[in-house]
Amino acid sequence: MQSNFNIKLTAIIGLGGAVGTMGRYGISVLLTEEGFPIATLCTNLFGCFLLSFLVHQNHIKKLLPTSIFTALTVGLIGSFTTFSTFSVETVALWNSTKVLAVLYVIISVVGGLLFCLLGYKMAMANREKAER
Repeated sequence: MQSNFNIKLTAIIGLGGAVGTMGRYGISVLLTEEGFPIATLCTNLFGCFLLSFLVHQNHIKKLLPTSIFTALTVGLIGSFTTFSTFSVETVALWNSTKVLAVLYVIISVVGGLLFCLLGYKMAMANREKAER
């Protein structure tokens, strides 16, 4: 049985992951949280926009080697955003203030979808401009 494991690709993704994790930590330090997890919300919304924007940029995909593009999307953005922290924070909010927990989930899910849509729309506008 042949393995699809690629040590070089894994290392490049890991490097991207390290950068994304440091960025995530930096935002959590800058946006200290008091009662509402604003740092995680901002990080996840920005990540939704950025991932959607990048995956719809054909010229970036063509410009970058596949391994670097994967390091950016899976490694950097994947480690920058965080579903597990969102989930833990939601449970903590639920235990203290149910209204804030529900609000956090609604803003995160609806906002995430809207930011993905915004990233997609901006990518399409950028693509149309490049094709002219």
